[in-house]
Amino acid sequence: MKKIFNFILLALLVVSLVAISGCADKTANENTNQTAGQAVASAGTVNEKVYVIGTEPYFPPFEYADANVSSEIIGFDVDLMNAIAADQGFKVEWKDLEFDALIPALQSGQIDIIVSGMTITAEREDAVDFTEPYINAGLALAVAADNEEIKSVDDLKGKVAAVQQGSTGSLEAEKLKAEGKIGDIIYLAHVNDIILNIQNGRADFTINDLPVTQAYMSQNPGVIKIVDDEITSDAYGFAVKTGNTELLTMLNQGLENVKKDGTYDQIMDKYF
Repeated sequence: MKKIFNFILLALLVVSLVAISGCADKTANENTNQTAGQAVASAGTVNEKVYVIGTEPYFPPFEYADANVSSEIIGFDVDLMNAIAADQGFKVEWKDLEFDALIPALQSGQIDIIVSGMTITAEREDAVDFTEPYINAGLALAVAADNEEIKSVDDLKGKVAAVQQGSTGSLEAEKLKAEGKIGDIIYLAHVNDIILNIQNGRADFTINDLPVTQAYMSQNPGVIKIVDDEITSDAYGFAVKTGNTELLTMLNQGLENVKKDGTYDQIMDKYF
């Protein structure tokens, strides 16, 4: 009887050890699988490319602060770049900079792409690489809505210009001043400041990109008017650091794709 009892105890001990061993193996396998899953997720995060985009968000309708969420930048350029990023499989991070600080920031590596209604010019092409043009944007001459004196560039003798620092409008104003066709130039950071100077009489006119001027007039009727919408014929492009052909190719391919699939036209309809 004693032998039988000892045999039963031994059998129970063996069964218990097998059960414990099975649980240990299962836990080890679960831990291994969990670790592997975390490694895959981590690798996915590490490999996901994020490009830092520099913009001056006071240039509606291309880039400006959302009235409902002041920290969020919205606009035509923003929607277009987000569409290109989705098409090409990368993410973007937006950085608020003054317009004339954008190219130095790109050259120093603080940002990867300039998306800020930047006109393609020969001078800028010496400093950065531009994508293919994504919108036509010539310069327009605008004055206060009640100004009946200025009707063209020929009427600007001795008149004061308010322009955005570093813009093609400022370059055109400097050219006209050098030719003796205008008076002084006031350089300002943002479009709203330019309009304010025209309203309070400190400036007589502005030279700025046609789509931006039209957008301001649409949102603020009766403040300014365009008297000449064909001073120059220009185009905007996105800019990358000189020699960054990989990123430039991605942006051009993405731009081509969103034009082909209709996304570009949808964004145009939204803002224009």
